[in-house]
Amino acid sequence: MQTTIEQTILELVEGDITELDTDAIVNAANEWLAHGGGVARAISRKGGPPIQGESDAWVQRHGPVRTGTAAITSGGNLRARYVIHAVGPVYDRTPRSAELLGSAVRAALELADTYELRSVALPAISTGIYGYPVRDGAQVMLHAATAYLRGETGLRRVVFCLYGRPTFDVFVETLTAQLDAEPR
Repeated sequence: MQTTIEQTILELVEGDITELDTDAIVNAANEWLAHGGGVARAISRKGGPPIQGESDAWVQRHGPVRTGTAAITSGGNLRARYVIHAVGPVYDRTPRSAELLGSAVRAALELADTYELRSVALPAISTGIYGYPVRDGAQVMLHAATAYLRGETGLRRVVFCLYGRPTFDVFVETLTAQLDAEPR
């Protein structure tokens, strides 16, 4: 699925985020940038040792990456030049979870703009081992992304790359509902 928000194409695709040809891909990271499981592990394996090495160095210099914020490293051996490590919340059923998830998405997009990137791909942050329900997470992430794209941005392509058909279908349904609810 694809739509245009202001000057930016927003796409939803099902697939492997490590294979995308974008300037950056977003990693669903933990605060210590230890890439041991899920999307983080796949990105680190495919991108090679530079990603974990740069992540360790980032944490040594700056300390842990706070939940709701992001850090950036090179893309190592990936097609993407950069990996933006966005730390989403562990889902705890409070409104704070939504605030932090939206903040993580905005932080990733802001970092892409800071580096003057034109394209970025995001996974379904926090919906794996962090337990965020996919439907709720899709609403928060898509709302944060579309709101961001309505502001000043140099991004021309934002992709939500979703693992598995069920997650993809939820994001399509959610984005369609959000777009249908907008005043025309």
